[in-house]
Amino acid sequence: MSRVPWHELKHAYGSARDVPGRLSRVAWGDARAGEEALSDLGLWLGELAVFDATVAAVPFLWDLAVTETVTSRPAVIELLRAILEHSASQREIQRAAHLAVLDRAATVDVLTRDEDPAVRAAASELAASIERHGCAVCRAA
Repeated sequence: MSRVPWHELKHAYGSARDVPGRLSRVAWGDARAGEEALSDLGLWLGELAVFDATVAAVPFLWDLAVTETVTSRPAVIELLRAILEHSASQREIQRAAHLAVLDRAATVDVLTRDEDPAVRAAASELAASIERHGCAVCRAA
């Protein structure tokens, strides 16, 4: 994460300089801290639209989704699905965010066989979104 110039990136409410801290809280915080951090990330990165900070965060979200010690893995997977389903004011950012999710699509197959039923359910929904994804921006590229 330290190699990403977060201070140069934007999310829904401005500078993305706080994104690494929230990702870290999801990774290592207790359940409550992780949920709060993930709520912030959802608002900032993908609930309504995607941003350049979203593109940078997606690989870390995938890593969190497969890390068994992360307490909010289903919500992380749901955020990845939201990112895939939302647009951006700049088409190249939208395409990059979608491709960042799609590039690790094989990982969702592993998650659909996870021991945690909530992870399996969220992964199944993400798999369905990946399968039917074909937004105009991604098709045009």
